[in-house]
Amino acid sequence: MDENEKKARELIAEAQKKNKKGFFSFGLGSDKTDEAISLYEKAGNCFKMAHNWTEAGNAFLEAANLSLSQKSKHDAATHYVNASLVLKKDDPKKSIQCLTKAIEIYTEMGRFTIAAKHHMTIAEIYEKDLVDIEQAIRHYEQAADYYKGEESNSSAMKCQLAVAQLACQLGQCDKAANLFEEAGKASMENNLLKYGAKGHLFKAAICHFCVDLINGQKALKTYEECYPMFADSRDNKPFSFFQQKLSEALEQENVEAFTTAVQEYDNITRLEPWITSLLLKLKKTISEEEDIT
Repeated sequence: MDENEKKARELIAEAQKKNKKGFFSFGLGSDKTDEAISLYEKAGNCFKMAHNWTEAGNAFLEAANLSLSQKSKHDAATHYVNASLVLKKDDPKKSIQCLTKAIEIYTEMGRFTIAAKHHMTIAEIYEKDLVDIEQAIRHYEQAADYYKGEESNSSAMKCQLAVAQLACQLGQCDKAANLFEEAGKASMENNLLKYGAKGHLFKAAICHFCVDLINGQKALKTYEECYPMFADSRDNKPFSFFQQKLSEALEQENVEAFTTAVQEYDNITRLEPWITSLLLKLKKTISEEEDIT
């Protein structure tokens, strides 16, 4: 047995003894219970060093539950988060359960920014580990809502952009288009974010085209009229030129022109995989061919 794991099990045994004695103590803040919490925390760290993630998580959970019984909500939330971090490696669902308990405490305390951060973590677990896109979207949206309430608009936008990209995977291109468009408009009004506005509107336009051709053409015209920098900026010419060629190819149902437009743009600015996937779906509306590059 690893030396750290051996030490951890000794600490667990000692903590259990302290906790049993604590049942006969008067008052919630008994020294014995506090000592047990400390021992469980130390055991959790020893299990971490031994790479025994499940036992580490269980030890932190014991510390969290005891802290909660002591009305030490902040400490309990910290232990739940620590439990979540180690359990994520072996048991993502249990990791989410721990973070959910931490979120309940933080929202009750009015700590909405940190609650939003943990909703983002849950969203990432659903997205990357459990591949549950609908749940990932739900938690990104909740995080965005909390961030907005705390005037953390940049963080809220980050969550909304994540929702937009995931919505595309579910075929919700209309929703994605609106979110990208909202991010683009907000960025235009912020000097620090203005540079990224063109990219957001570019993605919005692609999503609009995925809804239907007329929708995409209207969006493109609106962006060029309302946001001159979208069409006139020297750096943005590849964006607008590509989308004009894309629009023409779709309208004419010209597969060759569509493929050429994508290839030329991809040579200048590498397309993100999820955008390539959308373009593939667009191409299939005018052809059964599958290779767009």
